[in-house]
Amino acid sequence: MWDKLVECVPNVSEGRKQEVVEELGEAVRRVQDVVLLDAGSDEAHNRSVFTMVGKPDGIEEAVLALFEAAVPRIDLRQHQGEHPRMGVVDVVPVVPVRGVSMGECVELSKRLGKAIWERFEVPVYLYEESASAPERRNLATVRKGEFEGFAEKIKQEGWGPDFGERRVHPSAGVCAVGAREFLIAYNVNLGTSDLEVAKDIAKAVRGSSGGFRYVKALGVDLSDRGLVQVSMNLTNYKKSPIPRVLECIRQEAARRGVPVVGTEIVGLVPQAALDAVVQYYTVLKDFRPEMVLERRVQQELR
Repeated sequence: MWDKLVECVPNVSEGRKQEVVEELGEAVRRVQDVVLLDAGSDEAHNRSVFTMVGKPDGIEEAVLALFEAAVPRIDLRQHQGEHPRMGVVDVVPVVPVRGVSMGECVELSKRLGKAIWERFEVPVYLYEESASAPERRNLATVRKGEFEGFAEKIKQEGWGPDFGERRVHPSAGVCAVGAREFLIAYNVNLGTSDLEVAKDIAKAVRGSSGGFRYVKALGVDLSDRGLVQVSMNLTNYKKSPIPRVLECIRQEAARRGVPVVGTEIVGLVPQAALDAVVQYYTVLKDFRPEMVLERRVQQELR
């Protein structure tokens, strides 16, 4: 068992060509001291999320291997999808899991940013805990303008990259790298094709427009399914838990005569976040994690 454990969740701008997604996953699997836990793709978003854990040095090697595989295979000039993006490897968050401080993850993110620029000539912006300026903490602020607008943005005052020159890689764009706490990518699908409904509800729940402080949200058109979606990042699931956010969306949708027809979790989720869902909907008094049989057995047999 590794004494130091880091999670890394790179988001890649390809979710339709499964042969490419598999090649990227295989590049990560070949790295020692790293385990690829999950690789989930969404065709409408045209995006894949890779969840890996490992030693800090292993994570660094795996991220660079992912870039090595992704940059020649994906061209943002040909890319279309519902999810905002500015890079082939759009964002690389690193999360402390065990035996590693947030400060160490910040240093890891800086090593990654330097290596990404030097090896692939993809400019890198540091965000969240790694941010070099307050306005760069929020990923949405950094990503604003997306790939199509970044050639102009990168030349503006205050928007030079943390690593690299003021020029966008012609096909791979730019990348955000940063240390952060656990994040849950949680989507709620609505039984309507009216995108304005999803946008209105996203505005109601996201923190930047007066909703839940730790929720980032946008409305997304799932035209292939005839639905729309409230696509969210829950940046602190303890203070903005899944059931509270879901019930708010359900109420907002009901006001508009629209049902919630399903939800999705992209990537992996901490068990404590699901415990909160169980406790909320079963109204269990004094719920404790050790009340779950399998968890208690695991504790006793360690």
